[in-house]
Amino acid sequence: MKKVRVITAEEAALMVNDGDTVSTGGFVSCACPEALSTALEKRFLETGHPRDLTLFFAAGQGHRDGTGGDHYGHEGLVKRVVGGHWDRAPKLGDLALANKIEAYNLPQGVITHMYRDIAAHNIGTITHVGLYTFADPRNGGGKLNTCTKEDLVKLIEIEGEERLLYKGFPINVCFLRGSYADEYGNCTVHREIGPLDVTAQAQATKNSGGKVIVQVEKIVQGGSLDPKLVKIPGIYVDAIVVGSIEDNMQCLGMPYDGALTGEFRIPVDAIPAIPLDAKKILARRAAMELPQDAIVNLGTGAPEKIANVAAEEGISDKLTLTVEAGSIAGVPYGGTQFGAAANSMAILDHNVQFDFYQGGGLDVAFLGLAETAPNGDLNVSKFGTRLAGAGGFIDITQNAKKVVYCGTFTAKGLKTECRDGKLVITQEGSKKKFVNQVEHITFSGVYANKVHQPVLYVTERAVFELRPEGVTLIEIAPGIDLQTQVLDQMEFMPKIAEDLKLMDERIFKDELMGLAND
Repeated sequence: MKKVRVITAEEAALMVNDGDTVSTGGFVSCACPEALSTALEKRFLETGHPRDLTLFFAAGQGHRDGTGGDHYGHEGLVKRVVGGHWDRAPKLGDLALANKIEAYNLPQGVITHMYRDIAAHNIGTITHVGLYTFADPRNGGGKLNTCTKEDLVKLIEIEGEERLLYKGFPINVCFLRGSYADEYGNCTVHREIGPLDVTAQAQATKNSGGKVIVQVEKIVQGGSLDPKLVKIPGIYVDAIVVGSIEDNMQCLGMPYDGALTGEFRIPVDAIPAIPLDAKKILARRAAMELPQDAIVNLGTGAPEKIANVAAEEGISDKLTLTVEAGSIAGVPYGGTQFGAAANSMAILDHNVQFDFYQGGGLDVAFLGLAETAPNGDLNVSKFGTRLAGAGGFIDITQNAKKVVYCGTFTAKGLKTECRDGKLVITQEGSKKKFVNQVEHITFSGVYANKVHQPVLYVTERAVFELRPEGVTLIEIAPGIDLQTQVLDQMEFMPKIAEDLKLMDERIFKDELMGLAND
């Protein structure tokens, strides 16, 4: 093997030409190639080039502070963005909402598989994932604004079954993050939260005739790296850039944590109890849906509290938590370390984890509850002037054996108390979540009913179930008035179960529920 070129980040930025398609690695605030993206942004601001790029990424990247994808959030620098999750890069979102760039949101797991199909020169990625959602051409095909015209998603039929074809395209340059590189360009990711998509992205770019540039912490002697740790072989790599300590932080703004890489394990027995508020109430009710020895995915926000409840109730050993970034078991982290997990039993490639998810491997998924329509449709991806993107939401919720949506009944200002085993609303939220029609179909109730998927919508005051006839109220909290505090706070009249039940009173008492004995 020949020795790899070692260049500066500024020299790497010069390898990107006007009109190129650039793919960047990273997962939220983890493993972002900051030195490379910063240098490219700087070159554009100083010279006006490169311009009219297509930016292609799976997971959202950055921390809403100019990092990650926001380095590309300048009018003229990009003409098109194809991404799985947009929320971490608000500057890019603003350009899309202002109709200044062509913008697509595709399912995150699908994009991870597109890298592999691009590498293999397949016709595209063919999958059921996205049917009936906003990614379906019948609902927009993932287009986010009116200036976006080209169809990247096509509805096809194979063996009498509907499928979506996500069209691939060549990648001219990819910016990736590694840990160490040897003199021949072989790169490890052993100090990152996981391998993510680095292998597939590098293969896709190399087989497109493009340039693979990897940012690393250090360069070591050729042949001295454990080959089992090498995730980017040197035969794929065109150049190596050694980043600064700050540029190579495991997660943005956070010191290296070996518990997130499997280097060591930390004690986690003392997970603190959380206060009895609305989010704990719904987490408790959601935890009652955990089957024995469940394989679980927890979304961000309210669903994260289910892990606290499970620990408090002594049932953490009865479930296995997984994260779409690749971890199996362990304790998932949040904030800038979202995507990582301490004490994992295994850390898979991002795309491999989605193979399992898309094939129905999850026993139950707990995701956040936002806009919900009478037919069970849910929107978590686009709200007026805010573009969040779906991320892995579609891949996960469309395929889990059971889905439980968790969120407060109303938003913006809701305040609650528990008194004598009853729920008291001390201040109602000003925004209704149960609406006549959602703005974006991130989850399709029609599709869920078609495939007979069990779906629950859990709130602090009521529980709904998706039935063929639509969203159906099946439980109400003790102390809650059905008319004024449930029905009047919805834009539509739900179906009401004939055997409407009270939610378990244990949920509303500031003591252990005894789930371990159930």
